[in-house]
Amino acid sequence: MNRQRAREISESPVMANVSYNGTPIYIQHVDDQKETARIFPLDFPDQEQEVSLNSLREDYH
Repeated sequence: MNRQRAREISESPVMANVSYNGTPIYIQHVDDQKETARIFPLDFPDQEQEVSLNSLREDYH
């Protein structure tokens, strides 16, 4: 996922369908310098992690 789209999703009040390794996630924050995102699985909000933006996928269905 590109940095601009990840930032749009993280700042939007509308939930987007984004996944990390096939797991639906929520993007909390995007780090432009490191090109990473702070995320957590929708089912496990306590499992925060920082991942590469390249590993995120948006489902357009």
